[in-house]
Amino acid sequence: MSEDLYAEKLAHFKENEKPEVVLLIGDDLNLIRIIVAWTNTTVMRAQRLSPFRGDSESEVWEWLWENAVYSREELIAKSDLPEYSLGKRMTLLIGNRILYPDGTVNSFVQRYLRERVLKLFDAKPKRPAKKA
Repeated sequence: MSEDLYAEKLAHFKENEKPEVVLLIGDDLNLIRIIVAWTNTTVMRAQRLSPFRGDSESEVWEWLWENAVYSREELIAKSDLPEYSLGKRMTLLIGNRILYPDGTVNSFVQRYLRERVLKLFDAKPKRPAKKA
């Protein structure tokens, strides 16, 4: 099993992203915290990939994640969320292909978050106080 197969299968998902997933994160700050933490968490593929089985999209996606190696503790620390909060949210983010098993994020979600940050800094400067 070559690493090229892993990269090829992952690339397929990245090339077929759905912009609608942005609607799932909306204003959920806990999901946003996990997404930001994910991009700052060390994520690698397993050194020895598990046997590839199945050809359906869901089977391929499961196989990719089965071979993703990351520290749950690091993700918890970087997101500053309690462990019990992480599980369901990770399932949502992974299941809807918002997080990728290589440490990256759906490009539409990434753009959405960047635009939100830019809007934070787009505030007009306050006028200087009038001198008496």
